Amino acid sequence: MVEIKEAKSKKEQKDFLNFPIELYQDCPNFVPPLYMDEKKIFHADYVYYDTSEAVYFNAYRDGKMVGRISGILQKASNEKTGEKRVRFTRFDAINDQEVANELFKAVEQWALSKGMDTICGPLGFSDLEREGLLIEGFEYLATYEEQYNYDYYQTLIENCGYEKEIDWLESKLMLPPDDDGKLKRATDQVMQKYNLHFATEKSIRKFIKKYAEDFFRLLDEGYEDIYGTVPFSDNMKKLMISNFKLLLGTKYVSIILDENNKGVCMGMCIPSIAHALQKSGGKLTLPCLIKILKSKKNPEYIDLALVAVDKRYVNKGVALCFLPELMRMVKESDNTKWIETNLNLETNYQIQNMWKRFDAQNHKRRRSFIRVLN
Repeated sequence: MVEIKEAKSKKEQKDFLNFPIELYQDCPNFVPPLYMDEKKIFHADYVYYDTSEAVYFNAYRDGKMVGRISGILQKASNEKTGEKRVRFTRFDAINDQEVANELFKAVEQWALSKGMDTICGPLGFSDLEREGLLIEGFEYLATYEEQYNYDYYQTLIENCGYEKEIDWLESKLMLPPDDDGKLKRATDQVMQKYNLHFATEKSIRKFIKKYAEDFFRLLDEGYEDIYGTVPFSDNMKKLMISNFKLLLGTKYVSIILDENNKGVCMGMCIPSIAHALQKSGGKLTLPCLIKILKSKKNPEYIDLALVAVDKRYVNKGVALCFLPELMRMVKESDNTKWIETNLNLETNYQIQNMWKRFDAQNHKRRRSFIRVLN
């Protein structure tokens, strides 16, 4: 018999946080999230709770934990779309249909108690969190930003009555075998045509201070109509800046400015820290910090985190101007082999076409599921 408990006590919350670490302890491709960040979900002042409610459930059998799941009522998202949805997230379980059934039943009952009529996911509080269920590409190492899961999860979820809503694709971008400079010449012409230039600030602290407002404005505008996104609150902005200060350098962040030094296009990459986090279970131990700093200087690969364009410059070739910057990031490191795009919606043909400028390989696919409650 499976027993479902809401994670309220300190022990139950610890069980919730530690379960995936234990479940994937022998999996070479699982990368844990930063443990200190995950702990914050149980803090009353967690930044997302000004626009959201959440519940956390553990599943036990004979006193042993066998699964977990969270439900999120993201009010800002529902207000934006006019829907009555609850998101499921942080679903992890052993390969047992009864466990999955009971976990999803708990979230569905919670959703109904809140007056909601639909469940979707895996989706976090925002698209800054891990989202999407991996359904292809299990043989590849996960990135720091995205969740790995076993291949049986899809069957467990579909057997609970969930169907595909949307897929994301992830790609490996390698330098094209022949770089004749044509792309750089074309993007230079675009920059000249619209009187644009790259920011040249060398200090990441000064870069953030100078361009953070433009950075978040571009993200809000560029991602406004994208599936699962929510507007950035002031607290979300502070959290994002705090999280990325350790990882970012101006080498991996670019922003294109107009003649008034206002941002019109931005891109942000993160040197991969996957291997560093694997060794520490997501905890920032001293050895982990040392490995992160080494990865920052000379990463094996780079995660492409975000790209956004001012709506006035969409379909004008401005986004392409970021591509030579991506190629530069690979060329400047003797160790870097490729760039990993993380999640791009399968329906986002514009960005899929951008990657054709590289030697690109779609190597992972993720899915968001949906179920309408009766």
